[in-house]
Amino acid sequence: MLEVSLLGTVVALVVAIVSILRNYPPAYGMLLGAAIGGLVGGLELSETVSVMIDGAKGIMPAVLRICAAGVLAGMLIESGAASRIANTIIDKFGDKFALLAIGLSVTTLTAVGVFVDISVITVAPVALTIGKKLGYSRVGILLMMIGCGHAGNICSANPNSIAIADAFNLPLTSVMAVGIIPAIVGIGFCYFLATYINKKRGADLVDDQFFESHSDTNLLPSFFSSIIGPITAIILLALRPIAGINIDPLIALPVGGVIGALAMGKKDKIGYYSTQGLAKMAPVCIMLLGTGALAGIITVSTLKQDMLALIDMFGLPAYVLAPISGALMSFATASTTAGAAVASNVFGPSLLQLGVSGLSAGAMIHAGATVLGDMPHGSFFHSSAGAVNMQIKERLQVLPYEIAAGAVLAITSTLIFGVFSIF
Repeated sequence: MLEVSLLGTVVALVVAIVSILRNYPPAYGMLLGAAIGGLVGGLELSETVSVMIDGAKGIMPAVLRICAAGVLAGMLIESGAASRIANTIIDKFGDKFALLAIGLSVTTLTAVGVFVDISVITVAPVALTIGKKLGYSRVGILLMMIGCGHAGNICSANPNSIAIADAFNLPLTSVMAVGIIPAIVGIGFCYFLATYINKKRGADLVDDQFFESHSDTNLLPSFFSSIIGPITAIILLALRPIAGINIDPLIALPVGGVIGALAMGKKDKIGYYSTQGLAKMAPVCIMLLGTGALAGIITVSTLKQDMLALIDMFGLPAYVLAPISGALMSFATASTTAGAAVASNVFGPSLLQLGVSGLSAGAMIHAGATVLGDMPHGSFFHSSAGAVNMQIKERLQVLPYEIAAGAVLAITSTLIFGVFSIF
C-alpha cells in the first residue's frame, strides 16, 4: 500500500502555501505541492501522479454539481436579484439596526447560493453609504460582512456545502440545516463585536475618501421575483429528506436559476446568466481539481494517524479531529471551500470509523473551515479589502476579529454535534 511520510505531507502543504503567496494560481500551487510532497514523502514519480489523479477523480462529482450551481449564481448576480435582496433587508431594518441589517443581507445572499466574496462586494457599496451616514468604522463594517458571510456559508448551497454533502453522501439540505444554529450564534457574536469596534475606533471611519455610490435601485427586479429562484432550488433539494424524493443539486440548482429568470421576465437572458455564472464557478472548479490532487497525497499520508495520535495523547475525544482538520486544511489552502473539500474527503472516513456520524462530522468540518480560511495567501482576503478600499496593512487589522468569529462558529458546532452529540 502506498504511503507518504509526514515530512512529505508537510512539504506538500508548505509548497502549496508559498506558491499561492507568490501569486501562483491556487490550483497550480496545490498541484505543485502535491507533486513535490509525494516525491519527498517516498513515492516514485509514477506513483505520485497516480495518487494525484485518484484524488482529483474523487472530487469530480462535487465539481459537476458546482458547475451546475452557476446557473443559479449567475441569475442572482447578473439580474440584480442579489442587490435587491440585500437592499430590501437593509431598508427594512432602519438606522437603529443598520449594522445588523448589513450582516444579515450578506448572510442571506450566501445562504441562497452567492459566493461569500461576491456577497461582500455586492453589499459593500450600500454598507459604506450607511457607514458614512452613521459614522461606522470600516473595520466594524467589514467584520460584520465577513463574519455573517461565513455564517451564511455554513448553511448554504455553496460549493463547500456541496463538497461535504458529496463526501459524506448526505442530502445537501441536511448539510445546510445543521449550520443554522451555529450561524445564528455567529451572527450575534459578530454584531456585538462590530458594535464594540464602532464605538472604540475612529481612525478608519467611512468618509468621502472611502465612499462608493451604489446603483439605481429602480432598475433592480422586485424582491418577490428575486427570491423565487433560490426558494425553488431549496424546495427541490428539501424533497429528499422530507418526502424521500431525491432531486440532485445537479438538477435542483440550475432549475432554480431558470425559474428565477422566468419569474423576473428574463427568459431571453437565461443563456447569458448561465454563461456568466459558469465563468464565476470555473475558477472554483479548477481550484478544486488541484485540491483533489493535494487531498490524494494527504489521503495516503500518515497525517491522519499522526493527528489522531496527537489527539489521543492529549486525551481529547475523536470528534475534535473534525473542526481541527477543517481549520488546518482551510489554512493551507486559504479557502473555506478547498479546506472543507480536503478535510471531508481525507478525514471523513476516519471520523466515520471512529463512530462520528457523517452529518455531525460534516457540520464540524464545515464550521472549522471558516476559522482560518481568510489568510492573506487567498483571494478572499484581497477581494474583501478592495470592497471597502482597505490597504493590506489595514486589512490585517480585521483578521484577528474574523478568526474569532470563525472560532465561535466552530466551537458552537462542536458543542452541538460533538460534546452533546445531537446527531
